[in-house]
Amino acid sequence: MSDLASPTSRIRDAASSLGFARFGVARAAVFEEARRRLQGWLSAGYHGGLAYLSGPDDRADPRALLESARSLVVVALPYSGVPVALRRSRDAAPLSGTVARYALGTDYHHVLKTKLHELARASRDIVGREVAFRPCVDTAPLLEREAARRAGIGFTGKSTMTIAPGLGTYFLLGELLLDVELETTEEVDAGCGRCTACMDACPTGAFVGPYVLDARRCISYLTIETKGPMPLELRPLIGHRVFGCDVCQDVCPYNASESPRPAAPELAPRAELETVDLIEMLELGAAAYRKLVRRSALRRVGKHQLQRNAAVALGNSGDPRAVEPLARCLSAEKNALVRSHAAWALGRLGGDVARAALDHAVASDPDDAVRAEARAALDGLDQPERG
Repeated sequence: MSDLASPTSRIRDAASSLGFARFGVARAAVFEEARRRLQGWLSAGYHGGLAYLSGPDDRADPRALLESARSLVVVALPYSGVPVALRRSRDAAPLSGTVARYALGTDYHHVLKTKLHELARASRDIVGREVAFRPCVDTAPLLEREAARRAGIGFTGKSTMTIAPGLGTYFLLGELLLDVELETTEEVDAGCGRCTACMDACPTGAFVGPYVLDARRCISYLTIETKGPMPLELRPLIGHRVFGCDVCQDVCPYNASESPRPAAPELAPRAELETVDLIEMLELGAAAYRKLVRRSALRRVGKHQLQRNAAVALGNSGDPRAVEPLARCLSAEKNALVRSHAAWALGRLGGDVARAALDHAVASDPDDAVRAEARAALDGLDQPERG
């Protein structure tokens, strides 16, 4: 490398050597327009239970995270998308569930933070002095997709995802605030055009309109952020998904590629998460839960949430093999949230065993909500099928 290369160019090269597929720089300045959009979105209530988004942190000001920051470096770490053939084979296995692709490997928070610290050290060596820095992943109070747009990583699509032409959407963003003046990169022009594939394909109709997502209807929100009961009307639409959803990405034309896209080896899928056994997840014990979520993004959800999600997926399977384990769950599971969703699932599947389990729950379950779910499930079984 030439000694005449600019610090920005050399830091870009360092980022590339760390496996980042995109690198950009924006000024560490306030995102005024993005702040207004966020306030409008919050005022409409589209954030649901994500109370932290309306907290005191100023997510539109990078300098609130590092007062001396002058540059905001944004990087994209790619992960593997889903081959169509693999998605179809999973759809043909009703008792298996799916996890969003970004969560199939090692917890990306650890991977990104480690790489961002390495990039910060490289930046220090390149500029020849100690550097004040702050690495950020999606847990930091920063509008990272706006940061990515300003840094030229990509444009914001109608799905609200950052789309990088030539890379698509299957990547994770990281940010590095530096007290170094770097050359900024040009923004990428928006490119969705008239395409509405993501909006049309969303199973739960979570898009209010282009660029506006109602989190309360998003499967990722429902399976990860929702701690209590899932809304009844949305449960059938969740399908076999137990952690997150990739539908809006799967259908995006920018993700269509005849040649393999880059993928960070650290985020390679773990076999036990690529195809989840729903019955095993329904019957998950404490030790098995700890093993399953260790060093994984699945740590974000508790054991009972995963069991709840598995019960819903089993109810959507249409497979009579799910009835016996669901009946056992309804009679023996200690957690009422899990039992209530098992009752709902049994109502979806029907049959004599399901009816007997529901009758028993109505008569003897100690929890009001479980009894109500079981009663509603029985009422549904008694309704004549609509032609």
